[in-house]
Amino acid sequence: MTTKNVRIISIKTSATTIVYCFATFAYCLLQFCLFFKLLLMTALSIEITAIWTILDTVCDPEIPVLTITDLGIIRDVRLLEEEVVEVVITPTYSGCPAMGIIEINIRAALQSAGYERVKVTTVLSPAWTTDWLSAAGREKLTTFGIAPPAEASLDKQALLGERRAITCPFCQSTNTEMLSQFGSTSCKALFRCLDCREPFDYFKCH
Repeated sequence: MTTKNVRIISIKTSATTIVYCFATFAYCLLQFCLFFKLLLMTALSIEITAIWTILDTVCDPEIPVLTITDLGIIRDVRLLEEEVVEVVITPTYSGCPAMGIIEINIRAALQSAGYERVKVTTVLSPAWTTDWLSAAGREKLTTFGIAPPAEASLDKQALLGERRAITCPFCQSTNTEMLSQFGSTSCKALFRCLDCREPFDYFKCH
């Protein structure tokens, strides 16, 4: 084998080695980037979960037994640039007077936990529905003496002039009657149980 051939083989070997090293480096860099991205996403997920936990301590001013997460009015939680926490909320109905207080309480709860920059954004579409009320929230209402929203199809019986079969939160009887379309707040109706004779609020379905 001539010196020229040896030199060519040496160059080819060196080139192959360089390509291999570059490919290995690129692969390692890609794996590091993926690991770093996963680590970052995990950290963000943990922090967002912590924020949700804080929001679960904020109570509805009209029905203090419920938190705003029980009501389902929290649509999203976002971590923005410059350490801004954005909380997206939907009111139970347009013009609800409690929403201003809820916004103040959201800011206060997060700021007391160390989140100084808080942005509360209100969205109206899609509109809030009682379907968003959590199962835990429904149980809390019953324990508090408020009948939770009935199924939508059942609640619409009133539109046909039929008596609504709302369950009494005290004795569980369905032998009840409505006394007024409005109870202690505009989102509730006033009912009375014909068995135990106790009046109670009903959280209207909508």
